[in-house]
Amino acid sequence: MDQHWRGRNIKTLWGIVVLGIAYSSLLYYQHTLTGTDRVDGIIGVVLGLYICSHPAANLLDMLFFRRGARRQFPSKRSTLLWLALNMLVLLIGWIVIFLGTTRLVGRAD
Repeated sequence: MDQHWRGRNIKTLWGIVVLGIAYSSLLYYQHTLTGTDRVDGIIGVVLGLYICSHPAANLLDMLFFRRGARRQFPSKRSTLLWLALNMLVLLIGWIVIFLGTTRLVGRAD
């Protein structure tokens, strides 16, 4: 079952953080991406779910594939930093989902 272990993908997580912040910033400064609130909301919810899926997958990997986790985390400090990064990504994903949901149902056309 070692083929399921993806390892620590820090670059991917930081890329996803940048993507979530870019979406949130564009909505804040331009107030729309496509000109339609419904489409902006759908994009936000789907993007937020995608962002949240990575920390969830990393948590499942740590819980079920402990052999790989011991190889990847040599110390408790690196484990805590890895978990903190995953929590940051999860928080940004929730924010994007919230923004998308409010955009989707918040305004009447």
